[in-house]
Amino acid sequence: MWNSFNTSDYEGMIAETTVITGYNGDDVKGYLARPLGPGPFPGIVFIPHMPGWDEITREFARRFAHHGFITLSPNIFERYGQGAPDDVAAAARGAGGLEDASVIADCEAAMQAIKRLPNSNGKVGIAGPCSGGRHAFLVSCSVSGFDATVDLWGGRVVMAPDALNERTPISPIDLTKDLNSPLLGIFGNEDQNPPPEQVEQHEEELKKHGKNYEFHRYDGAGHGFWYHDRPAYRPEAAMDSWNKTLDFFQKHLSD
Repeated sequence: MWNSFNTSDYEGMIAETTVITGYNGDDVKGYLARPLGPGPFPGIVFIPHMPGWDEITREFARRFAHHGFITLSPNIFERYGQGAPDDVAAAARGAGGLEDASVIADCEAAMQAIKRLPNSNGKVGIAGPCSGGRHAFLVSCSVSGFDATVDLWGGRVVMAPDALNERTPISPIDLTKDLNSPLLGIFGNEDQNPPPEQVEQHEEELKKHGKNYEFHRYDGAGHGFWYHDRPAYRPEAAMDSWNKTLDFFQKHLSD
């Protein structure tokens, strides 16, 4: 929770670029932010959004580390070159978008990398905003090993048949029965990607399959309302949902 630390406590973290072995054995960079100390600490794989493996992704990773989570954000855009995040993300869009298979494998590799750290408690969650929210849900339905999932306004969880292709061959909502961890969903009621009716459709599917989930929806908030670097930012909704996210991960990832 925000401001819940004790001023007498020691605090420290280290944040750095690392390399993991991802999809097809590729070297994939990751941004690793972790608390200092023996731990053991829970972990989070934080998936970047379509604007790229960018500065705000790193900032969010450091916030999770500040609150006691080893956080690794894999560069799921690695195959599209290096350079400014916007340029690399544009290259990915120009190629037809990210491949679900590569994202799933990169995130599984990031999860395994966290679990190998000597100060890991062995529990890892997964989260992402925007397209990263879709990916977080997709990954948790596709591989085992994650202990909690947070979907931050993930669009295209519900996909029409004509939107499917070789890169995105399955609508994630169709995998709901395979979800194997508790799910937290954070959404703005003014969002159009996903629109409220798709959030409701997803919730009905979760209920149908008896999944452990909770959704929180915010009036007056649209897409990306955590992003304080743009007009979409809604501070009250952002702070409330940050606290809900941290509480959720603490509940499911603590020893």
